[in-house]
Amino acid sequence: MTLVIGLLIPLLGTMIGAAFVFLMKDEMSPRLQKTLLGFASGVMVAASVWSLLIPSMEMVADSGRWSVLPAAVGFLLGMGFLLMIDELTPHLHIGTDKPEGMRSHLSKTVMLALAVTIHNLPEGMAVGVVFAGSESGAAGLSLASALAVSIGIAIQNVPEGAIISMPMRAAGNSKWKSFFIGSLSGAVEPLGGLAVVLLASQMTPVLPYMLAFAAGAMFYVVVEELIPEANEGEHSNLSTIGFAIGFVLMMVLDVVMG
Repeated sequence: MTLVIGLLIPLLGTMIGAAFVFLMKDEMSPRLQKTLLGFASGVMVAASVWSLLIPSMEMVADSGRWSVLPAAVGFLLGMGFLLMIDELTPHLHIGTDKPEGMRSHLSKTVMLALAVTIHNLPEGMAVGVVFAGSESGAAGLSLASALAVSIGIAIQNVPEGAIISMPMRAAGNSKWKSFFIGSLSGAVEPLGGLAVVLLASQMTPVLPYMLAFAAGAMFYVVVEELIPEANEGEHSNLSTIGFAIGFVLMMVLDVVMG
C-alpha cells in the first residue's frame, strides 16, 4: 500500500497544479512561469544528486574508488536514452509552433501531450527506482527517503501542472478540458514508476545503474528543456531564485526524512 501511495503522490501534485485553471482568470504571467520553471529545475537537480547519484555510489562503496563507475555509466545511459526519445518522438513544446522529433501528421494536442510525457517519464522512473531500492534494503535508501523523493517530485509537479493547464485554457480550451489534459500529463509518472519497480525487483544487481540512469534522464530534461525556457527573455533572475528555493527544499526533504 505504501508503494502505491508513493507512486500516486506525484500525480496528485500534477492534478493540484492543473486545478489552478479554475482559480486563475488570466494566463499565467511570464514572471511566475519563469519562477516555477526554475523551482522545478532545482527540485529535479537536488533529487538527482541526493536521492539517486549518492545512493548509487553508496550501494557499491566496498568497491573503493571504482564505486563511482555505476553512477557514471548509468548517468550517461540515462542522458542518452532521453536524447534518443527526444529525437525519435514527434512532440511540440508549449509556446512554440515548431515540432521536434520525427516528422508526423499528429495533431498539435497529441504532440503537446507527447512532449509532457517525455518530460515526466524520468520523474516517474526516479520515484520507482528509489522505492525499489528502499524495498531491497539498499544502502542510503530508506522508506522515508523514498517518500521524500515522491513528495519532492509532487511539489515540483504543482507548478508543472499549472504551466500546462493555463496555456491550454488561454488557447481557448474549456476549463475542464484544460484541467484534464494538465492532470493527464502526470499519468505517465506512476506507470513509469511501477514499471521500474517491477524491473528492479528482478534485477537487483543493476540497481545502482538504474538509480544513476534515472538521474541522467532527469538532468537531460532540466538542461534541454527547463533551464533554456526559464532563462529565455527577461526576468531570468526569477528562475535563478526559483532554482535555489527548489534545490534547497528538496535537499532538506531528503536529509531530514532520509
